[in-house]
Amino acid sequence: MSSAAANADFVSLLAAEMASGVERAVECWLAQVEHALTDTQLTTLGRLHAVREILDRYKALTGKTRLQGRTT
Repeated sequence: MSSAAANADFVSLLAAEMASGVERAVECWLAQVEHALTDTQLTTLGRLHAVREILDRYKALTGKTRLQGRTT
């Protein structure tokens, strides 16, 4: 196997691993949001607060104050 082919295989493997990690992270955050929205122990306002807490925790962990992709 040539060095270029080995490098291409390594890059492909690394990209696949990174994509898998992103997918798992998104799934985790969405599972938390889903749980907050379907928690029958909470009122409607309580569910909204629970989702806000998840969002605030995400922003604190990532250091983000504003999320991209929103156009208003």
